[in-house]
Amino acid sequence: MTVTIKQAAGRTAFIVRYLSPSLLAAILAGVVASAALFVPPYVGMADNGDFSRIVYGNGLYFNAPDYNGQFFGYFVRKYGIFHYFNEYAALFSSQSIFIRLSLALNILLYSAADYDIRFQAVIYVALLMAALYLLVEGLTWRVPRKYGYAFALLAVFLFADTGYTAYFNSFFGESVVLLMALFMTASILLIYRKRYNDYVMLSLFAVSVLLLTTSKQQNAPVGIISAIAGLAFVYLRPKKLYRIAAVGALSVLLLTGVATYALIPQQFVNINQYHAMTRGPMMLSEDPEAMLETFGIDNQFALLAGTNYYERYTTIDVESPMLAERFYKKYGFGSLVAYYATHPTEAIEMLDLAARHAFTIRPAAMGNYEQAAGKPFGEHTRFFTGYSMLKEDLAPKTFGFIVLWICMVTGSNAPSFAAAVKSRNIRDATKLPMLLMLILIGLSGIAVSIIGAGDADLAKHLFLFTVMFDIVTFLAIGDLMLRKYWRQAKDAQASEAVKAVGREPII
Repeated sequence: MTVTIKQAAGRTAFIVRYLSPSLLAAILAGVVASAALFVPPYVGMADNGDFSRIVYGNGLYFNAPDYNGQFFGYFVRKYGIFHYFNEYAALFSSQSIFIRLSLALNILLYSAADYDIRFQAVIYVALLMAALYLLVEGLTWRVPRKYGYAFALLAVFLFADTGYTAYFNSFFGESVVLLMALFMTASILLIYRKRYNDYVMLSLFAVSVLLLTTSKQQNAPVGIISAIAGLAFVYLRPKKLYRIAAVGALSVLLLTGVATYALIPQQFVNINQYHAMTRGPMMLSEDPEAMLETFGIDNQFALLAGTNYYERYTTIDVESPMLAERFYKKYGFGSLVAYYATHPTEAIEMLDLAARHAFTIRPAAMGNYEQAAGKPFGEHTRFFTGYSMLKEDLAPKTFGFIVLWICMVTGSNAPSFAAAVKSRNIRDATKLPMLLMLILIGLSGIAVSIIGAGDADLAKHLFLFTVMFDIVTFLAIGDLMLRKYWRQAKDAQASEAVKAVGREPII
């Protein structure tokens, strides 16, 4: 009995010594995601018709005879690989990088004729493990292991939820959004905590924001918001080389945000612009005819109120020159913003409508299983979906709750920000601006969705917000529980630096 207790104590000591919280989070996330994605019945996400935008341009095509019949209901695992001239141009998206990489692995290790989407999932799972390692490392560095392990488990519970990882077995850009948002946040946290080299973390921040911004056209504001908020990083070090590197990186992010918006294909512009009006002001207004006249639009177009661009039978061809000349040209993003600003009742109604979908991780419309699995059409997996189900069921679905959440997060960090500014501690003062950056990025997802496309497919369009909500909430919980230990770690680190060189080392 004594030997057994000693052996158990020895194993525990070994685990505590060599298995850090960050490593535990990475391993558990990899195990959970692999069980969902690579063990039958495989979990993925059914196509809602969007895959064609990204698939053809990257050398793949749909080779399942009944592919169209599986829309929304079943996820498809295998695709064909083009061997002849491909007339389709690749969509401007960083998602193509990961598809091309997975295609190369597929050809090298599996087949030059058939593509298995699980090769893409392998890449995404590896990135998820790396992202959670860095995120948890930034949160739990130099804090007691008992707290660190708890937050490692929390990170896995939130971000390895199958509602998130099911996207890995699909061609939706949400996979890149999730992963790059985690890397971006991890780099911010590691810079704030002064863990690892500032140059390396700044590079990680720039690359992750770059890939996040270009993953989807609606993410164009991400680059602009990050570039402006990132100015706080410029003054972390007095070294001229560092400041030049920081300004250069932020300039690239700003230009990338502008370019992403400018390069949106005209077809997508028309689709979103149609929904922005028909599924926005026209749908909300009690008098759509009068509302249209405020935009200088013929009131006969009120017949389009509430309609969808993809409807088979419509009163007018949505791609007709007449609609382009007499409807689309009459309004844009700016005029819609002005309309909502002068009609607060409709604006609040639309914001509350968005809030009802803002806490949904996986859209209800798309199934998670292959047809061969024998599951009902559109069936959702329940494997490791505790968080996504709790969030869907328990989150107050009003915009007022979102405002309250923002006030709580920013208010709890305001005193420490004021103290950092008073003491001229630039590194500590970056925390609140970075949290505000994450919040603004999330809110931009709401704004772009409702102003740019009305209520069309809101659950999917608001994915950026739901990711940012989870990340900021995770950080807020960590800050609440670990602030005391962070302060002690900072004091100890400052004391060591003073003893070593008498001032903060400058690289």
